[in-house]
Amino acid sequence: MNRKFVLTLVASLVLGATAFSQSTKWISEENGSHSSIGFAVDHLVISETTGEFEDYTITVLADKEDFTDAQFEFVAQVESINTKDAKRDEHLRSGDFFEASKYQTITFKGKKFKKVKDNRYKVTGDLTIKGITKTVTLDAKFGGIIKDPWGNTRAGLKVFGAIDRNDFGLKYNATLEAGGLLIGEEVRITCNVELIKQS
Repeated sequence: MNRKFVLTLVASLVLGATAFSQSTKWISEENGSHSSIGFAVDHLVISETTGEFEDYTITVLADKEDFTDAQFEFVAQVESINTKDAKRDEHLRSGDFFEASKYQTITFKGKKFKKVKDNRYKVTGDLTIKGITKTVTLDAKFGGIIKDPWGNTRAGLKVFGAIDRNDFGLKYNATLEAGGLLIGEEVRITCNVELIKQS
C-alpha cells in the first residue's frame, strides 16, 4: 500500500477524532417549560411584535464545563411559530414569509462558542432560513451548570442578537403613508435555553 496514502488516511482519522471528540451530550427539555426561542420585529415604526417557535430541538456536545469546546445544532419547526395572532401566524407560514410547506425547518449549526469575558460568549454558526444559509454571530451569556433536586445536571444559556430578515428571503413589506415600513427589517433574537446532560 502506498505509504503517502497511509499517512494521509491516519492523519484524517486523527483529525476527525479530534474534531468530534466530545462525548458529553446535552439536549433541550421535551416540554420546553424552562426555555424559549423568541424574536421581536418593529411594527408600524412605533412598537414591536414578539413571537416564538414552540417546537424545536437543541443538541450540544461539550465536555468542558465552560462549553468552549461546544458543538451544537438547533432545529425549529416553522409551523410552530406563535405570535398570539392566528391570522398573522398563517401569513408568516405563507410564501410571503417562511413558506413553511416547502421550508419546514430553521436550523443553526454551531461552528464556535468563544468565551469573551467571564460568562460572556460569542456564538458563531450557520443559520439556515427558507433554504438560505448565512454565517452569523450572536452574543451569549452562560448561566453555568447545576444539579437539580431530581438529580439531573442542567446548563443555562441566553443567546441574543439581531439579523436582517432580507438576507434570508423574508422580504414582504409595505410602506406607510406617513413614511417608514409596516414591518421592521431587523429581527431581534432572544433565546433562553436550559439543557439537560445526557451522558
